[in-house]
Amino acid sequence: MISVSDDIVRMSQSDMFTWRMEQNPVLRSTVVVVILLDASPDWERFCATVARAVQVLPAMRRRLVPDRGLAPPRWVDDPDFDVSWHLHHLDAPHPRNLAGVLDVARTAGMTAFDPARPMWEFTLLDGLDTGYGDTHCDDTDSDAPAAAVVMKFHHSLTDGVGAVAIAAEIMDLERAGTPRPPVPETASAARAPSILSTAGWYATTATGLVRGVVRTTSGLGARMLLRPIRALREVAGTSVSVARIVEPVMRTASPVMTERSTRRRFATLDVPVKSLTRAGHAAGGTLNDAFLAGTVLGIRAYHRRHGTDVDHLRVTMPLNLRADDEAAFGGNRITLLRIAIPCDASTPHELIERIHEVIEGWRREPAVPLAEPIAGALNILPSSAVGAMLEHVDFLASDVPGSPVPLYLAGGRITRQYVFGPTIGASFNITLLSYVDDCCLGIDVDVAAVPDIDVLVECLAAGFDEVAGLAR
Repeated sequence: MISVSDDIVRMSQSDMFTWRMEQNPVLRSTVVVVILLDASPDWERFCATVARAVQVLPAMRRRLVPDRGLAPPRWVDDPDFDVSWHLHHLDAPHPRNLAGVLDVARTAGMTAFDPARPMWEFTLLDGLDTGYGDTHCDDTDSDAPAAAVVMKFHHSLTDGVGAVAIAAEIMDLERAGTPRPPVPETASAARAPSILSTAGWYATTATGLVRGVVRTTSGLGARMLLRPIRALREVAGTSVSVARIVEPVMRTASPVMTERSTRRRFATLDVPVKSLTRAGHAAGGTLNDAFLAGTVLGIRAYHRRHGTDVDHLRVTMPLNLRADDEAAFGGNRITLLRIAIPCDASTPHELIERIHEVIEGWRREPAVPLAEPIAGALNILPSSAVGAMLEHVDFLASDVPGSPVPLYLAGGRITRQYVFGPTIGASFNITLLSYVDDCCLGIDVDVAAVPDIDVLVECLAAGFDEVAGLAR
């Protein structure tokens, strides 16, 4: 999301890329978060907390309005906004357990948003049977029913880092609540498009493009005079880097996970934070490298269960581009990298080393800072071309840092929280959200690609166990 002025807010080119690709429903970009609680939250308090968050985060009360020509759509204030429309309080369906919650969550993930309203909704599921997760309630009735909250929002509204910003506004550090100052009144509003503002966008974009070309050309000219060979190498390197980022992928590396559909199933796994952190460090890598290694080992085992093998896989990974001082909520500040990951390492140690080398190489790609202009160029292409780039990726993996301390939601202590990111054309999405001592893994599976989700989850669990062996 980009702000042209205080009252004109347009989609960024990256957000527009996420929005446009939904012309193919397989590429739908709905994010679902499942929060498990040790006790039923106070509904009135929950509603009041969310209502306050809507005032703090104006994007939550805005809807999209298309503009003319190539101009990105606008986020405008919904004149009929009613926070109660986005909040639902239901009795948990049968079975009253995690499986039932995940069924509600996957249904939400497969259901398109109403474009006439802001694209988010929260559902409280009450009356779950206790007996899964940590249901101990330290200062309320021990027989209080467990509950869950299913949060759904569109990826163009925010990315994983932005979702953490939402959490900061509605979650507490104590069961009794966290004191928050009143939200000051504001008169600013995001206006609907007009011909003049659209013309202004074209003028501003053209001016920015010319300035960028002049700045780049002058800088390049100076370097050409001082170090001509080095300057030519830089130009060639950036061109090749851009080509690598936008290169279409015409077939899956996996010979098994090849089909695609709009049907989804959700599953979860929990892995200790210390296990992945220590395993990554033991092999000279990071927690994220160990996370990818565990996933790759699991997929390799899944292929072997199907009587075949695979020497590499292609993964889509979001790379965070936010500056340290940039607002966390509002739009996406990521670029999607499609990376070939080796699967033929003989040990988990070797696999983490090789993955670390590959990922660090991609982080240094010259074209990564050019995410916005690249997205702008892709937005001119037919949506079928975007599908060719994404539909044949084998899996999507994302790592989102969460809270290292326990959190509460309207009186209920959060025991687990899982993010189910969109598959965006891949066979499945696996998203890691760290919370206290656990890495909570949300797995969103395309049923056509992986019809036997239980087998996949079993193989992934074994893969992470292999990686955790490095920490023992």
